[in-house]
Formats: sequence, C-alpha cells, structure tokens
Amino acid sequence: MPAQELVVSAASSLTNAFRDIGKAFEVAHPGATVVFNFAASDVLLTQIAKGAPADIFASADQEAMNRAEREQLLQPSTRRDFAANQLVLIVPKGAPQVGALAVLATSRFRRIAAGSPQTVPAGRYAKEALEAAGLWVTLSPRLVFTQNVRQALDYVARDEADAGFVYATDAAIMPDAVRIALDVVTATPVRYPTAVVATTRHAALATAFVAFVAAAPGQDILARNGFRAP
Repeated sequence: MPAQELVVSAASSLTNAFRDIGKAFEVAHPGATVVFNFAASDVLLTQIAKGAPADIFASADQEAMNRAEREQLLQPSTRRDFAANQLVLIVPKGAPQVGALAVLATSRFRRIAAGSPQTVPAGRYAKEALEAAGLWVTLSPRLVFTQNVRQALDYVARDEADAGFVYATDAAIMPDAVRIALDVVTATPVRYPTAVVATTRHAALATAFVAFVAAAPGQDILARNGFRAP
C-alpha cells in the first residue's frame, strides 16, 4: 500500500496533544504520515475555503465549524465533538491573586492579552465572559489582541501582558512562567469539533483519524494533556 499523507488543520490549543495523537495514529496505521497545520480556527477555515490542502479540520469552537458546514467544506456526517476545555485567566507566575474578573478594571492591569474575537475562538469566549460581567467596554482599550491563543500565553509568560485569557490546557504547559488566576465562566461551553474536509483525497484514512481521536487512544492522550471529555 503506498504511503498516504494526512494534513490535519487544527486549532493552536491542540498543538501538543495532536502531535502525540499523530504519532500514535502513525503507529496504528503503518504507511500513514500525519502533517499538522496549527493556527487560529478561523484562519484555518479561511485557508480551507481558499483551497489549501487539508484532510481534517479540528476547531476550538462550534462557530468556526458551523461556518465550515454552511460553506459545504466538510464531508457530510463526519462531524463530531471530541474534547472540552476551560477558559481561564492567567497572570505571570509571581503576580498577586485575582479574585474576580472585576479586578481587571483596576489600574494594576494595563495590558490584557486575548485572542482576536474576529478570528480566535478563545477571544470569542473571553469577549462573551467580559460582556456578561459588564466589563467589555471598560477593558477594551487595554486588550491586546493576539493571532491565536498560544500568542496570548506567550505575552503573559514574557511579562508583556499583566493578564491573559487562554485555555487551562495552555496554562498547563508553562507552569514556571504563568499561573491560573481564575476559571472564567462562559455561557457557551468550550467544546472542540472535528470533521473530514470535503476535498480530501484520503477519505477513509481521514475518517479513521477522526475516529481515532474520539476513541480510547486519542481520548487518553487528550486527557493527559488536560482536555476533558466532550
């Protein structure tokens, strides 16, 4: 059987977990090679819509996947949720405790990193939470919008932002540089869907990858990386 290369376009927050899943999938499917393209979910969606090669799309929210479905970019009946996460507020490791989102309105917080709500699901979740708390208008001038959730993490880790909105799984990869100050309540649950891209040339293998992620091997790896079951 000739080697098959699967291109997986996945949300930035999945980087560590999906790299491990890719290795495990290759072991279970000799001859398959998994190549990853990690970026903000909406950026990936735009790339796929413009014809960039992709066999699988994994998004950090339902909105991006809904758009992919509306634009008929997915193979029918292949979409499924495979993981859940928690939006958190992080601060640099040595920073004082934060008891509530309202503390962000104090003068201590001059720069707050968050993904752009236009393109980054974590940014949309953050905006939703800040609007619900009545803080969006007040904090907007202090928000530093990032291209993806990992960039927000980096800003806080390098002390270039006083706080930032990321997922719990992102915060966990830099425990020496940042700490979780607050679990952020979001009205919309943080759930990750995936699906096979309509233009794939490896439909059977792509379907097998989606199934692998949702089955025990993939779920075990996701759990080790801090993700929750969907």
